Amino acid sequence: MAIVKPFRGLRPPRVLAKDLACLPYDVMNSEEAATMAEGKECSLLHITRSEIDLPPDTDTHSDLVYDKSVENFRKWQEKGWLVQDSKPRFYIYAQTMNARTQYGIVGCAAVSDYLDGIIKKHELTRPDKEQDRMVHVRVNNANIEPVFFAYPAVSEIDDIVKKIVSKVKPEYDFTSGDGFGHHFWVIDNEDTISKIENLFATKVPYTYVADGHHRTAAAALVGKEKKDANPAHRGDEEYNYFLAVHFPDNQLQIIDYNRTIKDLNGLSPEGLLEKLGKSFVIESKGTRIYKPKALHNFSMYLEGNWYSLTAKEGTYDDNDPIGVLDVTILTNQILSPILDIQDLRRSKRIDFVGGIRGLGELKKRVNSGEMKVAFALYPVSMKQLITIADSGNIMPPKTTWFEPKLRSGLVIHLLS
Repeated sequence: MAIVKPFRGLRPPRVLAKDLACLPYDVMNSEEAATMAEGKECSLLHITRSEIDLPPDTDTHSDLVYDKSVENFRKWQEKGWLVQDSKPRFYIYAQTMNARTQYGIVGCAAVSDYLDGIIKKHELTRPDKEQDRMVHVRVNNANIEPVFFAYPAVSEIDDIVKKIVSKVKPEYDFTSGDGFGHHFWVIDNEDTISKIENLFATKVPYTYVADGHHRTAAAALVGKEKKDANPAHRGDEEYNYFLAVHFPDNQLQIIDYNRTIKDLNGLSPEGLLEKLGKSFVIESKGTRIYKPKALHNFSMYLEGNWYSLTAKEGTYDDNDPIGVLDVTILTNQILSPILDIQDLRRSKRIDFVGGIRGLGELKKRVNSGEMKVAFALYPVSMKQLITIADSGNIMPPKTTWFEPKLRSGLVIHLLS
């Protein structure tokens, strides 16, 4: 069963929360981070993307960057921009997008749960990205940014959350620049804290990494490092745990993650359509944006026109949790055999566009000449994600996109 424990959070004063909170480090580049932090002296980006305080040509993986992060993290605490709670607590972090709100429990997950498979993943991680975040955790001795977990919904936890948010004023309550609402409550009642911890321990067999696989791996591996290096290890040290926001699975919605391709592998548009006709029922939709209507239905933008592509029977396996995914169908029926894109992780001929940008972004990139063709997919469901994670399988690259992204900086977990 899952271990989720309270902790002494390091948090900003209420008046600074909106300016200090920021998007996760991995959804932006250095230039974008600098723009986002402009005019916000206390932005956490000075810690998570500390290269913005160094010369523009600084290597983002250099010691200078990590040293600057440590310097800024220390400074934020000295200035009172981050203050530690006096006792262990749970927190509620809610996000509102398009008039829909999801409520997560902020608590520490156990390193042992990750190593033992109680925390399940659905994506592969890259060693270089793991190493970067491991250094960041190691030098700051803290989980600066939370990871995004899902768990099978438990009605008793839902009831606790509902009671708190209906009666207690949030500690933080603001709308970020992208229009998403962020709401944060502190749970300091000892009985409530014990109930939440016990409910996870008795009613949640597994938790699932929804977003933040590299941060999860890095946090767990640093925790293991500290355990192995400590001859007096007891098991209750803070390094045995890492920061996560746990959302019930029935409140989460995955949005589409689409593909754009730079060339047609020597084919004419007519030649591509002819080849696609072997595996798909093709319908021309003209110039009006077409969004996929169901699983196994794709939209394609080519030469100024939208098309509906519906996979024919026999092109996928309903009994295979990976083979039935639309990303697999797209790869097996189009990207690999027709467009000769064999390695989605490394190919320079393909790019991935999160559905939050809308299908207009696909049209824009093709019309600009940067890309030749674009494919939009029907989003994966939480049920599919959990089925794949439970079966021990790994989803193909760039399959899931969760929105809103967690804001970093509302609470931080210190490892000592």
